[in-house]
Order: sequence, then C-alpha cells, then structure tokens
Amino acid sequence: MKKTINHKAWFFVLPALSLLVVVGIIPLITVVNTSFHDIITPEFKVWVGVEWYREIIRSASFQASFARSLVFSSIILMIEIPLGIAIALSMPKRGIWVPVCLVSMSLPLLVPWNIIPIMWKTLVHYDLGILGQAFVMAGIDFNWKGNWLDTWTLIVLMDVWHWTSLVVLLCYSSLTTIPSAYYQAAAIDGASRWSVFRYIELPKMKSVLMMALLLRFMDSFMIFTEAFGINAGGPINTTTFLAMDLGEEIFAFNYGPSAARSVIYFIIILSVSWAFHTVLNRHKPLHQADGKENREKS
Repeated sequence: MKKTINHKAWFFVLPALSLLVVVGIIPLITVVNTSFHDIITPEFKVWVGVEWYREIIRSASFQASFARSLVFSSIILMIEIPLGIAIALSMPKRGIWVPVCLVSMSLPLLVPWNIIPIMWKTLVHYDLGILGQAFVMAGIDFNWKGNWLDTWTLIVLMDVWHWTSLVVLLCYSSLTTIPSAYYQAAAIDGASRWSVFRYIELPKMKSVLMMALLLRFMDSFMIFTEAFGINAGGPINTTTFLAMDLGEEIFAFNYGPSAARSVIYFIIILSVSWAFHTVLNRHKPLHQADGKENREKS
C-alpha cells in the first residue's frame, strides 16, 4: 500500500517555528556576531575576530571557574539523583498520602530563586536560624562567610533542598506507570527488593533519569542567583562559578567578552546535551527500536 505524503501539517507548526526564530535564533545570531567585535559604543564597534575567545579560554580565571562549576555539578548529581530515586521509591502509590507527598515535594520548586539564599542565610544565622542554633549547640563553628568549605556546604545543601524535588517527581511519575502485575510476578518468583529495583523499576526510570541528569546538569553548571546571594563568589573567589564571571562582564558593559563567554557556555551545554541524547537513544528499549524499523519498512 502506497503511503500518501501530506505536508499541510507544517502549517500548524509555523506559529511555533516563528516564535522560536524570534526568541531563540535571532538573539543567538546577535550574540555570536557581538562576540567577534569590540563594542566601543552602540554605534561604533571594531572587528576583533576570535580574540575574545582566545583570551577567555587561556585565562586562569576561566579555567578555575570552569573547574569549580564542573565539580559543583558533579557533587549535585551524585547527591540529588540517588536521593531523588530513594524518596520516589519510598512514596506511597495510592491512598490519601499521595497528594500530600506530591504537594510537599512541589513546594521547594515554587520558591523564587532570589528568595532561596535569603531563606538559607536566615536558617544558618547563629542567633535567628534553626540550623545556626543547632550548630552552636553542637559546638560547630559554621563560618559560611569566611570558610570556603562551609560556603560550599551551604550552597550544596541549598541546591539539594531546592531541586531534589524535581528528580523525585520525575522518578515517581515513571514508577506509577509500572503495572502491578510486574510486582506480583516478582513476589511469586521470590525476587529480592534489589532485584525488583534492578530489573523492573530502574529500566522504567531510565528515560526520566536521563532527563533529570540533563536538566540538573544544565541548571547547576550555570548556577548564579543562589550562589551569588550567599556570598557573592567568596571567600576569595572560591565559589565563583562560570555564570558569575559572565554576570561581571555584563555589569561592566563588556559586551564583546560577555557575548563570547555566552557562546562558549552554550557550546559546552550543547555538547553535554548531545552526549545525553546519544546515551538515551542507545539505551532505548528493544521493542521501541523494532517498532521504528517496522514503520520504516512499511
């Protein structure tokens, strides 16, 4: 049977494509063009080629900020992904506690980003905050203003509190789609809890876990508002991440270097996204791949 090809459906996509061009493609082209110029005034600019890129990549501050951002993202992923999976597995699948748990998990995601550092600085205040008073009672000198390790600890705790809920909700959504017959068959076979997780629950969560990894990497790698609100990159630039360097360039009206930094960060994020997409396609279930091949043959 010959398949009829109809391109009229593209007309329904045109509004979305037009919006993408306006809010995405045109600004990106403008940023790339600006990165090759030295903006003296809005009316006068000088072509400098790849000078800004060469200067940024070779600078010690960029390399240090890149390393700090990479370490921070690695710490965040190693904590939030396993913790999110564990919380999702412990949540009830039915009953009155389901909406209570879902609402509780959603609350941290509703807090505005600029409010979060204020909340946490209040929590760790030695006189006003619950955590600060607990540290005092335990004899812990939690100096998040002057000790770089305490500052890192506070930023990590703040990010874990804010974004672990996203991982939980994604994992929980996939767990609820597993038919109960799978668990009944595992119980009949006498499968252990680890075997149930390894062969039933984890394969079902693979797609959402890849999505969670990508989203959390992108956001943690370009963290700015929360970390800047805690200690503005201090002490002594030990918590200065890539997005903070970009913010400093923008605040200084260095449009050429800031545009070049934006393009570099965009390439980094795009490369990681491509890697995640490749891994996700490589681990597609076998029945999905067979279905795709059958559709192509027909």
